[in-house]
Amino acid sequence: MGLNVRRLYRSVSMLSGLLARTSIRRAGVKLVPRSKREAALERARIATAADIKERFAETRGVMTKLAQMAGYLDAGVDAEVRGALASFQRDAPTMEFALAEQSILAELPDFYRVVGEIDPVPIASASIGQVHWGRLRSGEEVAIKVQFPDAAALIRADLANAGLVTGALKLLFPSMATGEMADELVLRLGEELDYTKEAQRTQTFADYYQGHPRIVVPRVFFGLSSAHVLTTQYLHGRRFDEVLSEPQEVRDAYGEVLFRFVFRSLYRLRLFNGDPHPGNYLFLDGGRIGFLDFGFTKEFTAAEIAIFESMIESMVIEHDRVRFGKVVYEAGLVTADDLDPDEVADFFRDFYDIVLEDRPFTVTSAYASQLLHHTFDHSHPVSKYLNVPRAFVVLQRINLGLYALLGYLEATANWREVASEIWPFVGAPPTTPIGEEEQRWQRTRDARG
Repeated sequence: MGLNVRRLYRSVSMLSGLLARTSIRRAGVKLVPRSKREAALERARIATAADIKERFAETRGVMTKLAQMAGYLDAGVDAEVRGALASFQRDAPTMEFALAEQSILAELPDFYRVVGEIDPVPIASASIGQVHWGRLRSGEEVAIKVQFPDAAALIRADLANAGLVTGALKLLFPSMATGEMADELVLRLGEELDYTKEAQRTQTFADYYQGHPRIVVPRVFFGLSSAHVLTTQYLHGRRFDEVLSEPQEVRDAYGEVLFRFVFRSLYRLRLFNGDPHPGNYLFLDGGRIGFLDFGFTKEFTAAEIAIFESMIESMVIEHDRVRFGKVVYEAGLVTADDLDPDEVADFFRDFYDIVLEDRPFTVTSAYASQLLHHTFDHSHPVSKYLNVPRAFVVLQRINLGLYALLGYLEATANWREVASEIWPFVGAPPTTPIGEEEQRWQRTRDARG
């Protein structure tokens, strides 16, 4: 039996065991007298959280990726389970430094001619690699990401078994249909394996946002990067969970910066960073945010952006449901052209809620959770005609990730006004202090050419 087959067998067995034990615990709670049921439910949740943490700690690849995602996506997931998974956002299983160093030197034999110091203890770890702090002989601090030697083989083995992915999601979101999320993971996770592509994408973002007052992207050291090693500028900052206790006005500002980064990158740079989980942000001094990890990035064509713009124009600006129905049919989001325009607009309206009206809107965890569940709602009359064309797969991460982060921040803004600055077909003047800062940066950037 080959390595991948054995691992796949272990993964399926692990998942089957988790599902079985979780089902037994839920059934057991129902047998407890009502007066003691809440306490029994709490014990079951704690046991399941411990079970998941123990089992996921033995894995890498897709299973760890799912753990990272589930740790922040849905406020409706049991708090104990989210807590058990939260460490995977930056503290997934690691490899010994000797193995990491071997991987580095295999591809970068002159590494230590440039790097004078490297911390053998990782500062972060994710689904396919870990990050070490280092210092160049010139004195600059760097972050060195090293891919696990077996990452590619392990992920491809997982992706070859779509049932494993779907089953894992079912464990984490038992009340939801999870096929679309599984499809997205199967389609896109393989793209993260080539650090050469990630280096190019990271530098593209860094060049575009150079000098931005609020958005910082670390520059790439290409001479210290390869297919499985990525070296970037090291940023000093706080993690996402460390800023949740900040005053609300500070969290509102952070939310606005996150929103601006996502939609400015999409509509002005035609790039979308599709992995918006908390471990990919550092909160720097001066209200700035450092954006990390561009392995899961999608580049859109001008024609694809034009479709997104037409959807916004018809739904948000014109409130033209008939036109909106035609646009989504032509885009391939629905498979029939004779659907009731009101029903089509009713289904998609939720995704535009925060920009539909010119007013302040608070994104809460409850709202983000509702939007996540709506994404996978198969009860709506339009749902059986839905399709997710290739251009829209990564965009689902706005609904699944960005709004979850804004919900945890409980960020309030007039998102319609902020978006109107960014949308090229509107180009409204800034209405917030951050918008005015960004406008000055844009003028300077345009002057540089």
